[in-house]
Amino acid sequence: MACMKLGSKPEAFHLDGQTLLCSTGLPSDVIIEVGEMSFHLHKFPLLSRSGVIENLIGESSGEDERNCVLQLHDIPGGAKSFLLVAKFCYGVKIELTALNVVSLRCAAEHLQMNENFGEGNLVSQTENFLNEVLGDWTDSLKALEACEEVLPHAEELHIVSRCINSLAVKACADLSLISWPHSGCEAAERLEGHVLWNGIRTASKRHSVCDDWWYEEVSYLKLPMYKRLIMAVESRGMNPEKISGSLMYYAKKYLPLMGRQSSFQNGNRAAPGSTTVSALSEADQRNLLEEIVELLPDQKGVASAKFLLRLLRTSMLLHASPSCRENLEKRIGVQLDQAVLEDLLIPNLGYSVETLYDIDCVQRILDHFMLVDRDVTDSTNCIVDEAQLMVGSHSLTRMTMVANLVDGYLAEVAPDVNLKLPKFHSVAAVIPDYARPLDDGIYRAIDIYLKAHPWLTDSEREQICRLVNCQKLSLEASTHAAQNERLPLRVIVQVLFFEQLRLRTSIAGWFFVSDNLENNSQDQNGNLALTGRSTTQDEIVAVDDMRERVSELEKECMSMKKEIEKLVKTKGSWNIFCRRLGFRLKPNSCGARASKSYNKSKGSSPTSTTPLLSTDENQHSGKLE
Repeated sequence: MACMKLGSKPEAFHLDGQTLLCSTGLPSDVIIEVGEMSFHLHKFPLLSRSGVIENLIGESSGEDERNCVLQLHDIPGGAKSFLLVAKFCYGVKIELTALNVVSLRCAAEHLQMNENFGEGNLVSQTENFLNEVLGDWTDSLKALEACEEVLPHAEELHIVSRCINSLAVKACADLSLISWPHSGCEAAERLEGHVLWNGIRTASKRHSVCDDWWYEEVSYLKLPMYKRLIMAVESRGMNPEKISGSLMYYAKKYLPLMGRQSSFQNGNRAAPGSTTVSALSEADQRNLLEEIVELLPDQKGVASAKFLLRLLRTSMLLHASPSCRENLEKRIGVQLDQAVLEDLLIPNLGYSVETLYDIDCVQRILDHFMLVDRDVTDSTNCIVDEAQLMVGSHSLTRMTMVANLVDGYLAEVAPDVNLKLPKFHSVAAVIPDYARPLDDGIYRAIDIYLKAHPWLTDSEREQICRLVNCQKLSLEASTHAAQNERLPLRVIVQVLFFEQLRLRTSIAGWFFVSDNLENNSQDQNGNLALTGRSTTQDEIVAVDDMRERVSELEKECMSMKKEIEKLVKTKGSWNIFCRRLGFRLKPNSCGARASKSYNKSKGSSPTSTTPLLSTDENQHSGKLE
C-alpha cells in the first residue's frame, strides 16, 4: 500500500481522557472542540495554514483571548482527521495512506488549507498523493471504501467518481498486456517453482490470470458504490458474462437464502460451497436483490438458469416487487431449456397455499418460453416437418429438452392431491406433440396423477389421457399401459391396436427380407459355386434367425389377443363395444396368418397381415378422439 510522509518534528501531542494537549512548553491560547474531543492548541500554527480557522479566530478576537473556544463539529472525518490536520500545522510527522487520504483531503478543503495560506499546503499535498493512490488497484479500492465516511464531501470533490473510473479502467484492462499492481493478481503474478531437467534449472512461467480476479475484492463495497462500479465497467464495454459473474458472486455473498436449496425432497439445507458474510435485514436484502436483477445484462445466457431460478425463489421469500419477479420469470423463460428439474421445483409460498409447488409460476415461465420460441420460429420461417424431426434443428432440440423437463416436473407434482385437473392439463398441453419423440414421460406423469386422484370421473380420465399419443409409446410403456387398470378402456384398446399394427409391420418386413435373400441366392448359384456355398450358409443362418423372430412375434400376438379377451367377457358386449369405437373383429388371428404366410415364403411374399383390430378411421393418428 502506498504511503507518503509529511513533517519532520517528533510527536508533540498527548491524550488526557477526551482532551488532547500540545507539549511544546507554551500555554495553550485556543481550544478547538470537535465532537467530544477538545484540542488545546496555539493560534499561530493554525491560522497560518487555514483560512477557516483564521476567520473564526478573527471573529472571536473581541472576547477573552485566553478563553478562545472554537467549534468545528462539521469537519469531515471528525476528531481523527483534525488530529492529522493539527499535526500537519505543527510540522509533526504524519503518514498519508489510502485509508486516510480521502478524509484528510476533504478536511483540508473544508478548512481552506490551500496555497493562499502557505506553499505546499495540505490540499496540494493530499491531492498529489491521491493521484498516486488512484494508480493502484488495491489503493483505489481502499480509497473508495474510505469515501463512505465522508460521502457528501467526497462527492463534491469528485473523489468517488475518480476512484470508480480508476477501478473500471483496471477491471476492463487486458492483464496479459498490462499488469496492474493489485492483490487480486498477486497469485497470478507468482512464479512457478523451478523445474529441474537433466540437472538444468528451467525458466519460470507466470500463471494465467482468471477473468474473475476482481469479483471478491469489489464484493466488499457497499451496494451503492458497487452498483456505480458495475455501471462504469458496463459503459466501458466489459463482457456481459464477466459482469454477470460479479453480480452472481455479490448476490450469493449477501443473500443467505441464495445458498440454500429449499424443496420438499431435500429440505432447507445450505448448498455446498456457499458462504455468506451478511447480516443484512430483510428489507436490505430485498433491496439488494431487486438492484441485482436490474443490473443483470439483458443478453441471453449470461446468467445460468440455476442462478436465476434460485434468485426467483429468494425473491418470493423476501416478498420482492411483482416487477422484479416478472423480470426473473421472463429471463428464465428465455433459457428454460438449460434448467434442471431440482431448481424448477419452487415451493408454493403464497398466502393461499393450495398446492405444494408453485404451479402458476412454472406455467408463466413455460408460456414465455413458448412465446419466445414461436417468435424465433416465425422470424426464420421455420416449418416443422418430418425431415426436421429426423435431422433436428436447434429450436426443436430446445423444445424437446423443455418437453422432457416439463414431463419430469409433472411427474413430481402429480402426487399432490390438491393439484386440480385443469391446472395439470394446462401445463402438459403447452408442449406441442412434435416436441416429444416418445410419450413415455407424459404417460408416466399421467399414470402417477391418476393413482393419486382415484376419484376422477371417466370423462376426466379420458380428457387427461388425450395428452398421450399411443403411437409414440415405447414397447415397455405400451406393455404397462395394456395392463394398467387406471386407464380408460378406450385407451387400452388403442394401445393394443397400435402395438398389433407395429407387429404386423415388423412381420411383413421380415418376410420381405427373406424373399430378397432367397432370390439373391438363386441368382448366384449358377455363377460362383464357392461364393454360392458361403451365401447359402449365411442365408440358412438368416432364415433360422427369422424363424425364431417370427415365433416370438406369434407369441406376442397371441398374448395380446388373450389380454383383449380378458377385457371383454362376452362376445356380444365386445362387438357392441367395437362398433361403438369404430373397430371390427376379424376371425383370423395374426399368429395364424403369420404362420400361413411363412409356409408360403417360397412363392410371393405377403404384403400385409390382418390385425386383430382394425379401424376405418384414424389409423395413422395415435391421439385419442
